[in-house]
Amino acid sequence: MKYISTRGKVAPIGFIDMFLMGLGEDGGLIVPETIPAIAEEQLQAWSGLSFPEVMFNVFSLYTNGEIPDEDLRKLIEDSYAGFTSPDVLPLKKINDELSVMELFHGPTFAFKDVALQFMGNLYAYVAKKRGEVINILGATSGDTGASAISSVRGKEGIQICILHPNGKVSRVQELQMTTVQDDNVLNLSVEGNFDDCQRIIKDLFADVSFKTKYHLRAINSINFVRILAQAVYYFYAYLKLPAEARANGVNVSVPTGNFGNIFSGYLAKKMGVPIKQLVLATNENNILERFIREGVYRPEGFRSTHSPSMDIQIASNFERYLYYFLGEDSAEVTARMDRFKAEGQLTFTEEEVARIQRDLSAYSVSNEECLETIRKYKEEHGYLLDPHSACGVAAYERAGNKSDGVFVSLATAHPAKFDEAIKLIGIEQEFPERISELFDKPQRQVDVDNSEAAVAALLVDFYRVDG
Repeated sequence: MKYISTRGKVAPIGFIDMFLMGLGEDGGLIVPETIPAIAEEQLQAWSGLSFPEVMFNVFSLYTNGEIPDEDLRKLIEDSYAGFTSPDVLPLKKINDELSVMELFHGPTFAFKDVALQFMGNLYAYVAKKRGEVINILGATSGDTGASAISSVRGKEGIQICILHPNGKVSRVQELQMTTVQDDNVLNLSVEGNFDDCQRIIKDLFADVSFKTKYHLRAINSINFVRILAQAVYYFYAYLKLPAEARANGVNVSVPTGNFGNIFSGYLAKKMGVPIKQLVLATNENNILERFIREGVYRPEGFRSTHSPSMDIQIASNFERYLYYFLGEDSAEVTARMDRFKAEGQLTFTEEEVARIQRDLSAYSVSNEECLETIRKYKEEHGYLLDPHSACGVAAYERAGNKSDGVFVSLATAHPAKFDEAIKLIGIEQEFPERISELFDKPQRQVDVDNSEAAVAALLVDFYRVDG
């Protein structure tokens, strides 16, 4: 297994080199040269396996033996030992038609822990084995930052800097990042929105000389390892269904803002998971819904919502989907992304829109509908959704074809992380102890202007490099 760029100008590289590269040095996103296909018989043989066992089986197809099996098993086991559910990712049945897969039982109560606990341990493993300097740089709309910091705080040989948009994450998300006092952690609060933070990160990674000098490594979903780790829970969701439900395949509703969560499902489907529908759930920042419904990919006015982790206009992983949609034609991908950069939008033909809609359906959830979904499921089913998970369920209700069989909706965060929204509908909830104790801790963060130069200057002071 070798890895290449969506833009075609990165020589094929191995698994660990791919992991360390993060963003392709030609500005594209890294993808595998080929996607392994898992036969139905093999997939069914994985039924009954634990999540770590399923993850080992999937990752083994991609690592080229660069990580010995014993080491890979230990990395996976260590990554999920701290999850509070014995299933790691429990599947909760709501009714005969709908189950919710809870992805939030990790240390920061968000689905990002599923990939980032593993990635943190993998960075530490590579740093030790190769003697590499690991300086992680990432942007967050809320959950990625806390999960990434949790995964590497205090680890020798690793430093991490996370950018978050000032005042545009929930209070708990902010505290989970900024109450960490370890010296290898730097939090930058950017005067802007998440798209600004993400743009700065991509520009810094695209500056190859800066990236190389300061040993920058990616933790965002621009890193393919994160996509692959998230793809595993689509396998697990399918395998956790009763045998009679699995016989008809599975449908999945996915809250997503950066296209990473749903692209992971797209990857799992291409590998062999019998996913019939992938329903993309977004909030009022609905660039992805308009792309799927209308064939227009164009940012339109940032909006703050009750689901801030999806308050995103420019979706990093869109380019990975575009690569496969265009038949793995890297020259055409480059041309279209250059057009997007120049014109600020991409428009697709009617025939292309029809093909997109065979892959994906979509629904944009308003703030009002998000809160109403939370209220409805609490009252009718005794189940409390966070605002992002509520978008997933609302999209299942409004855009899912129920005649296709059972749906799994991904629950991406614990509701305690978004109590501001929950309180608006008069619901009082009990906070987990690890969240309650955050409110008494001192914070540490640095306010920074919305510019690449301002962030780069702080990074030069923070990252320790030789020479």
